[in-house]
Amino acid sequence: MSNALIDLAYQLAHTEESFVLATVVWCEKPTSAKPGAQAIIQANGKITGWIGGSCTQSVVLREAARLLHDGGEAYLMRIGAFDRGMTRSDIRVFPMACASGGAVDVYMEPHLPQPKLLLIGDSPVIAALSRLATVLDFAVTQLHNDDLSQVQISTQTYVLVATHGHYDEEALAQVLRSPAHYVGMVGSRKRAEACRAYLRSVGLTEDQIGRLRTPVGLDLGAITPEEIAASILAELVLVRRRGLAREEKSTSAAMQEEARIEESVIAVRETAVDPVCGMDVEIASARHHSKLADQDYYFCCPACKRLFEGNSQAYLVPQQ
Repeated sequence: MSNALIDLAYQLAHTEESFVLATVVWCEKPTSAKPGAQAIIQANGKITGWIGGSCTQSVVLREAARLLHDGGEAYLMRIGAFDRGMTRSDIRVFPMACASGGAVDVYMEPHLPQPKLLLIGDSPVIAALSRLATVLDFAVTQLHNDDLSQVQISTQTYVLVATHGHYDEEALAQVLRSPAHYVGMVGSRKRAEACRAYLRSVGLTEDQIGRLRTPVGLDLGAITPEEIAASILAELVLVRRRGLAREEKSTSAAMQEEARIEESVIAVRETAVDPVCGMDVEIASARHHSKLADQDYYFCCPACKRLFEGNSQAYLVPQQ
């Protein structure tokens, strides 16, 4: 890695900003980037470094954005034109037939800030969570009151409230208005309904209230505080690795919220197929566009656009 990328990676890690390190590990000529070429892609879409021309770069940018939004583990992807016999089941393949040809394997490595676990309350379950969560790489903060003024809550924060009814409502009213990734409460269903009623009375929306997870923890048959803590941590790991969207939600408001978020993500990521090379092109960020008979067409690079506009019928006739 170049000194410039090392310095940038250090800076982003120090400020707890997410990024993806993309590394070219293999190529089949002709390609502009060679093995060892690297780039850092930040959450705002900025790319620093070099991993190839416009076709390769557009795929890397799109996949980096998806990785940073959805989470997930590092993976290897292959971009370009190549024989099917070269593919492997553990590589994500993005076929492309740009005029330049060639193929590259790019290793996509996400770097996300350490997740934070905010524990509010004083109970045996909270004490057990405080001991066990650090083993799973959570940075733990515990509060014994509802004063959250000195706590910074971000999208990497998981919040667990367990005050035995002393100040559940006040704490929940604050964290459900925050960008916290996860908000859960240890308590009975009856207690949870009482909290929801209070939250409505102080002006929280149904979408905000629908974010509340209760009861918390996977059903492991837990009895002791340590076992209950383990079941809660199991749920947090599930949410961390697979995301909230794959979890069942208990209220209609929460399901509506999930649908709304999913629709917005789909809208942001709407793609079109480049009629020349067959590559997926993100419409919102497409730089090369043509209109023919009131139909919009999007291209991965200027070469594809020129070929299409020079002989559009050659690319609009279905291939037999």
